Amino acid sequence: MAVDNKKVKFEYRTNQEIRSREVRLVGDNVEQGVYTIQEAQRIANDLELDLVEISPNVNPPVCRVVDYQKFIYQQKKHQKEQKAKAVKVVVKEIRFGPQTDDHDYNFKLKHAQTFLSEGAKVKAYVFFRGRSIVFKEQGEVLLLRFANDLEELAKVEAMPVLEGKRMTIMLSPKKPGQPKKTAKSEETDESSDE
Repeated sequence: MAVDNKKVKFEYRTNQEIRSREVRLVGDNVEQGVYTIQEAQRIANDLELDLVEISPNVNPPVCRVVDYQKFIYQQKKHQKEQKAKAVKVVVKEIRFGPQTDDHDYNFKLKHAQTFLSEGAKVKAYVFFRGRSIVFKEQGEVLLLRFANDLEELAKVEAMPVLEGKRMTIMLSPKKPGQPKKTAKSEETDESSDE
């Protein structure tokens, strides 16, 4: 934990470390305005708080009168919240050959449906070995069929592109969670209730 405190501590100059002659002062219980560094430090000392430089790149630099330990705690808490809110994109890859048979295709299609329903993106690709590159049209047809079979769950981010010996297509989920119901599936649900 001490290492993290030092890392954050060097991001902000405090009290005597502030080099500017004038600073713009902000904070609770402080009259905001531009002060000389000596006046600002006197105000901070009178309130028994620290003078922390929060925006060093403006002229004059902005300093806050605050308890430094509390300030660092709030900064860490804010960073942790931002990290938790960040969306982590998971990309699952599915590999095909240019002449993949129906059983393998259906097996991989079910995996892709599972990945998309969990909210992951799917990168499907056809890998051409040796002379199988002559079947690149078959690879493109296979990937387009794959995208078409998954159109209820996914939208195509990038159409099939040949990069070296790989032809790839990128699919992202339409909505994480439940797949959309079509008119046919609603009819079958109603008929099964009877």
